[in-house]
Amino acid sequence: MNLTGGIVLYAVLWFLVLFVLLPIGQKSQADVGEVTPGTPAGAPHEPQIRKKSWWATAITTVLWGIIAWIILGGIITRADLNAIFG
Repeated sequence: MNLTGGIVLYAVLWFLVLFVLLPIGQKSQADVGEVTPGTPAGAPHEPQIRKKSWWATAITTVLWGIIAWIILGGIITRADLNAIFG
């Protein structure tokens, strides 16, 4: 894995983890009873984007470290993947 591959892997993992975290603990404006005019009742009340972004960064860093260790350590190689899926 080169530098560009590592950065792309981190970015893809980060967004994937963020999209998994976004609906967790979410309450809609209708659930809370405070619907802002001009927004749908199902819109999030307090999305807590900053908190979830930090969680996504922490989780992604751990996942990226494990995947980078597997790739750079040669534990699973392209030849192994070709043998399985090829």
